[in-house]
Amino acid sequence: MFKNLKTPIPIWVNVVQIILVLIMLMQVFWYYFDHGVILESGVTLAGIPDLNIIYTLGGRTATLALGAIFVLITQNPKQFLVVLFMNIVREGQEMIIDPLFPLADATATPTVDFWVHVVIVIIEILAFVAVFRVARREDAGDSDL
Repeated sequence: MFKNLKTPIPIWVNVVQIILVLIMLMQVFWYYFDHGVILESGVTLAGIPDLNIIYTLGGRTATLALGAIFVLITQNPKQFLVVLFMNIVREGQEMIIDPLFPLADATATPTVDFWVHVVIVIIEILAFVAVFRVARREDAGDSDL
């Protein structure tokens, strides 16, 4: 079935993107269905406004996950660049926010959390560069027509 599937996107970039999608889908599940995990992190859900924020986060995270799934299916390098850019911006912000405002059930110290995010952002930047090169090669190939 998939033996003729050829993709210009490096396999390692697809693997990174799949891992990020799984993490986002897990977060979406928590936001929509498992508020116990949210409460354990120290976030209070005292009423409708708090639920509005949690469900909004769920909707936005679900949108990012669905966009990432779409580019995994299409394997279009230019679309992949948009999703990778969004990942870099999201993780880059979390790199600052998470250590400054750690969750109550954080499994790492703020310093460790910061460096973990630095590594993740570096991997995402490397993935972006790899896909950017693929997109440029494809553009150069189109100009020969």
